[in-house]
Amino acid sequence: MGLTAGALGVAGAAAPASASAPSAPHGGGARVLQAGTPLCDQPGDSAAAQGLGSGDLAIPYYREHDGTWGYVFGDSWTGIQQTGTYIGSPVMLNQDRFDASGATPVSFTWAMPTAGRAGQLFDYRHDQNNGHGFEVSRIPNDCIEFGGRTYIQYTSVATWTPPAGYDGSLMSGVAYSDDHGVTWRDYPYHWAGDTQGVNQSMYGMWSFAGIDPDGWLYIFSKRWNGTHVNTADGGAIQLFRIRPDRFRAGDFGAQENWAFVDGGWRWTRSAPPSVILSGNNIGEFSVKRIGGTYCMSYFDVADYSICTRTAARPDAVWSAPRPQIVGNNTVPPSHWGKPQVPFLYGGYIHPGSPNANALTLIVSQWNGKLHEPPYWVLQYDGIAA
Repeated sequence: MGLTAGALGVAGAAAPASASAPSAPHGGGARVLQAGTPLCDQPGDSAAAQGLGSGDLAIPYYREHDGTWGYVFGDSWTGIQQTGTYIGSPVMLNQDRFDASGATPVSFTWAMPTAGRAGQLFDYRHDQNNGHGFEVSRIPNDCIEFGGRTYIQYTSVATWTPPAGYDGSLMSGVAYSDDHGVTWRDYPYHWAGDTQGVNQSMYGMWSFAGIDPDGWLYIFSKRWNGTHVNTADGGAIQLFRIRPDRFRAGDFGAQENWAFVDGGWRWTRSAPPSVILSGNNIGEFSVKRIGGTYCMSYFDVADYSICTRTAARPDAVWSAPRPQIVGNNTVPPSHWGKPQVPFLYGGYIHPGSPNANALTLIVSQWNGKLHEPPYWVLQYDGIAA
């Protein structure tokens, strides 16, 4: 089940562990954890107070400039169940303080670009050609802030129903904000997708694992499968790294690749990244350094579950997949007793999670039919990766 590890070489001694963002310590005694708490799509909730009635993804990231938290949604509406006005994608809600203990759920306290009035972050038109080719929507895959600049990696979707063997993307890109999420600009370089002639690009969707103590920004990437119907996805994931200043400059050619060359694994610029994990088709994925451990979460389309894995280093061997939240907890046996969420996807790791044995995951739920409830994100705490 799930992804299988490639012949990964184990890196040298790891640098001293340090959390990528502050996290609250656990208190003593029994704790009540969030176990599927809806964060939107309910009348009068904190998302509605910020102008977002329903949305999915809610990718969490740490806003290092002021110690707050951001959540980046995909396609969103002002009303519950995809009613009211279509806001667009991506959309951002923010939170003053995240309770890493799990005792209280995420509660949104302001929105971008204006508190109480969530709006689409990027300036583009849906179902139009914005100069690159026809695109339906731009879907966020991850967000990170460092050095005073915020970055969102996204996929421009050409079709949600690609034929077998095709991923349905137009392109992928990186947008940035120098005012902490109010206004956004696109880097001029884009990674061509399916309808631009590069089907199954391994740069379709990214996850920012974060800046390691060694000074490198580590990035995992894979084929676009936010549709969950890319039959050629193969669960393939690759790894590359880049110096933060080169990334900020948009010098993406400065990346170093984790590649299998001449019978061994090494960091190199002379060969493209090699596939480090493969197996079942997967959709959304998330990699974060939590308390010195690298944690991965992903939606396993074939297994119908959100799975997690861990590694000591980005370029070390990853643990076997562990199903955590499932679409059906009656089969197979590995799903027995797991939280059940029909029509699940997403599964993003909250970077404020206290440790690898107590992750917070943000899981989406929607049956794919417009205006049919629910269309929301759910919070799960205490997940042991």
